[in-house]
Amino acid sequence: MIYNSFDSPGLVKVLTFLQTHNTEYLSGQDLSDVLRISRVAVWKHIKKIQELGYTVESKQKLGYKLTSNSDALLPWEITAGLKTKKIGKKAYYFDSIDSTQNQALKMSEESVNDGTIIIAAKQTGGKGRLGRKWISPKGGIWFSIILQPKFDISITTLFPIASSLALSYAIEKTFKISPELKWPNDLTIKGKKVAGMLVDVSLESNKIESLVLGVGINFDVDTKQIEKTLKGTSNFYGVASLNEQKMKVKPKVLIQTFLVELEKIYELLNSKQTKNIIAEWTKRSSTIGKKVELNTVEGKIKGDAIKIDDDGALIVSEKNKISKIIAGDIIHLSK
Repeated sequence: MIYNSFDSPGLVKVLTFLQTHNTEYLSGQDLSDVLRISRVAVWKHIKKIQELGYTVESKQKLGYKLTSNSDALLPWEITAGLKTKKIGKKAYYFDSIDSTQNQALKMSEESVNDGTIIIAAKQTGGKGRLGRKWISPKGGIWFSIILQPKFDISITTLFPIASSLALSYAIEKTFKISPELKWPNDLTIKGKKVAGMLVDVSLESNKIESLVLGVGINFDVDTKQIEKTLKGTSNFYGVASLNEQKMKVKPKVLIQTFLVELEKIYELLNSKQTKNIIAEWTKRSSTIGKKVELNTVEGKIKGDAIKIDDDGALIVSEKNKISKIIAGDIIHLSK
């Protein structure tokens, strides 16, 4: 099933009314009269609301009462109370999709979709960096965001780093833990990957037409099962899940917090204020100061990771030779 945040089908009308009157039972007739839909339609919508993970009590002669909300990242749940100007204000939700990134890329040509978020409960063909598959079962948070930025093309390589910083802020605020940032766009907990970013950019005449940010967060997943699937693949270094933390956080709260933090950083990028982003990313980095090995299109490079440049490139020093790496697979080596 596909749902969005901007249509007003009967289902959302019934749900909203139940949410705003959750201290009392509402009869089917009351809902029918107020919402101007048939009692049969009311019943069908309530059945669907229950299927979506909401708990609705039903008592004869009293009616219906909403007792708990769904944890699913349904679009109207994301947009309700979201404190952003544009990012995430328009949302789509898929029970299952090949890739939210593919869907977002199809929609990115339309200017009306600037800031739109596409969320999936699971992906059958999730995309990682360098053409890899991203394992995306139910329990994770999988989404893509369409943006039409004002910043210069030179900043696109900094964007994954800036986005990973925004997610680290969101995890710090909600889970009260500080994930480390691994260049260029991974978040780790105790050295294991908990989230990653993917950016696809469409250019025209040396100008950014659209940018699609894909985000994968291991929120409540079976890490052992994923590790079993990925073990032996290139650049695998373990899987972490946020549900392993003691803090209990609703997925909706994490994603809304991330959207707010992302918009703040996005506005900094649009106004060319990048120095603070680089400084804050460096503070949280597990890469800077490490001996690293990188596989790049130009071959293998080993050395000490010194810093990231203004465009997000990694600066590596090896026997008095300085290399600037824009993209590549990285391995942290022990000293």
